[in-house]
Amino acid sequence: MSREAYRWRKKLICLGLACLMFLSGSLAACGRQTEQSAYHIEYLNKDKNRLVEEPYEPSATDTDGMIKEFLAKLSSDSDNVDYRKPIPNDVEITNYSLDGVLLTLHFDEDYSKMSAVDEVLCRAAVVRTMTQIDGVDCVAFYIGDAPLTDAKGNLVGTMNQDSFIENPGEQINSIQNTTLTLYFSNLDGDGLVKEVREDVYYSSNISMEKLIMEQLLDGPKTKDAKSAIPEGTKLVSVSVVDGVCYVSLDEAFKNQDYKVNEGIVIYSIVDSLSELSTISKVQISVNGDTSGVYRDNFPLADMYDRNMDYVTGAESAFSETEEPTETD
Repeated sequence: MSREAYRWRKKLICLGLACLMFLSGSLAACGRQTEQSAYHIEYLNKDKNRLVEEPYEPSATDTDGMIKEFLAKLSSDSDNVDYRKPIPNDVEITNYSLDGVLLTLHFDEDYSKMSAVDEVLCRAAVVRTMTQIDGVDCVAFYIGDAPLTDAKGNLVGTMNQDSFIENPGEQINSIQNTTLTLYFSNLDGDGLVKEVREDVYYSSNISMEKLIMEQLLDGPKTKDAKSAIPEGTKLVSVSVVDGVCYVSLDEAFKNQDYKVNEGIVIYSIVDSLSELSTISKVQISVNGDTSGVYRDNFPLADMYDRNMDYVTGAESAFSETEEPTETD
């Protein structure tokens, strides 16, 4: 072999080695990107009415180490200033155990002090985050040594990824239109009037349950109906978790208008929201507080099913004719 041929052969070998090193680095980088998206921590959004995900790469590799690490993250602030930690400062996880694929978490008594909406969102965030861990398929909550119960005293039991349902997100800032079925009080205040609103334009930033509540608070469009909700009432928050819609209204909701039957007030909200297929029950609170009774017969802690007994035979149709505007 000539000196020139030897020199070219050496260059080709070096070039081949460089290509192999480049490809190996690229594959390793791809592997790291895959690993970074393998896990996430569930947080609350800024308004604390919906869950949001933040990618996370744990340092631990064993099951117990990842459990400790994920629980610590759920109790810590996110680097994103618009995200809120699901486990509040005053709530502490006192103990946990893993029996087979069941992770049992013991919380202190302060867990019971959370509002109904905060509690359900906290629970959903914890379950969704922890069941990502290999070896954890379901989660059970305890307050001290007692299993968690809902507002009616029923056992919540074990939960998994499928225990919580949320409305799917859509493209931000796109304008859409829909048809809504709403229920308002009749003029006598003793029955509900069904009003179908066609071509209701809204921004996809807003959830359907919030759109319905805003339309109810705006009042009816027809002359044979009036608003059942006390005048001046404002929406504090509304969210849907596990088929239950949690509606929080401000103090003005307590203002009594005895010209409208109390059942008409409750079921104007319940029946309107229950038109959504994602909602099976509705709970109404005042600033997140579910203690007490609305007037005489409707405990705020109860979850109400759809009830069409109050609906009269009258039905009104209304088509929006205004230009579509984006809802904030």
